[in-house]
Amino acid sequence: MTDTAVSYDPENIFAKILRGEIPCDKVFENEHALAFNDINPQAPVHVLVIPKGEYVSPEDFTARASDAEIAGFMRAVGEVARQLGLSENGYRLLANHGPESRQEVPHLHVHITGGRDLGRLLEPEK
Repeated sequence: MTDTAVSYDPENIFAKILRGEIPCDKVFENEHALAFNDINPQAPVHVLVIPKGEYVSPEDFTARASDAEIAGFMRAVGEVARQLGLSENGYRLLANHGPESRQEVPHLHVHITGGRDLGRLLEPEK
């Protein structure tokens, strides 16, 4: 088990959304993932996709999740992008891990953003 697995907080906002304690604007759901519109969108399309299991980060997920969970989650990400009509012009996937990436919720989540030119992902250091 990874150190990050130990730090999973079952009271985080995404865990509460998965339990139905907090509502969300659902876009997609399958047995492995839930996708919903971000409450603070950074692009015309900004959807979060979360696995239904208790995973903190991509590192934790790939170390502990079953092959079926990993495949089901990644298929959900692709399906959401297709359903949102983002494939033709492109979109960005982003998953943060840890404090230097500014991960705000300790539950693995992938941001799907699109609907406009998103510019550079990172600005070069000066």
